[in-house]
Amino acid sequence: MIIIVCVASCKKTNPIENSLKNEAFTKTEKEEIEAFFFIATANVSKSIISKSEIAQQKSSDFTIQELSKKIESEQTEILQEVSKMANQKLIIITEINATHKRDLYDLIDATNTDFNKTYLNSMITSLKEQIGLFESISKETNDKAILKLVLHYLPEQYQILREMQRISNEIN
Repeated sequence: MIIIVCVASCKKTNPIENSLKNEAFTKTEKEEIEAFFFIATANVSKSIISKSEIAQQKSSDFTIQELSKKIESEQTEILQEVSKMANQKLIIITEINATHKRDLYDLIDATNTDFNKTYLNSMITSLKEQIGLFESISKETNDKAILKLVLHYLPEQYQILREMQRISNEIN
């Protein structure tokens, strides 16, 4: 006599549970673009803040010191707003950009005679990067909060960039 034992699978699949899990981890292209914007903008702002703090300590030019204080304050506001918006969308901002650290080391290592020029060139590059991020996201998203952020800060970033370029031309 042969006994055949059939074992039913213990694994039960619940189609509703599986679809909820899939939806929870599915990201749209729009969400990925916004996440990149938040992370990249926060990293650029952190870099600009650090550069401005170094300039306040190392620069002997009063104009650069004052402008760096203004920039630090504005970038701190941008960073706070971007971080708040990212947190609301459950996006964690981590520092992943090593080139910004290289810029900081270059500033720290710059001699007193080269510092202002090095600082201005580095800041012009960072401001252009941030402006590019603002312009890019404004074309890619319909998110009202992000667009409001861009509309508020983009004109100020252009103004600061022009001021930096003017000072840089005077020094060169």
